[in-house]
Amino acid sequence: MRDKTQTNSAAPGDRLIRAGAVVFFIGAVATLVTVAPLLLGTSPFPTYMFGLSMLMGVGFLLAGAGVLRSIAAGRRQARGASR
Repeated sequence: MRDKTQTNSAAPGDRLIRAGAVVFFIGAVATLVTVAPLLLGTSPFPTYMFGLSMLMGVGFLLAGAGVLRSIAAGRRQARGASR
């Protein structure tokens, strides 16, 4: 019997994972921009740049939540198939 989901359909946690990856990447770029003046000996950036660096952690949490949501959906699907 064929699987009822299409190969190009999005799983329940896919959007969270993608959003988390984008936010993490923005935070990584902000971290590199923030650290560069410290290594080059120039004047440091304003404080809000250090706040933008925290987006790495936020992106990591978003992606983790997407993975957990995907796992939960897979478990629900497996329970439904076993009945």
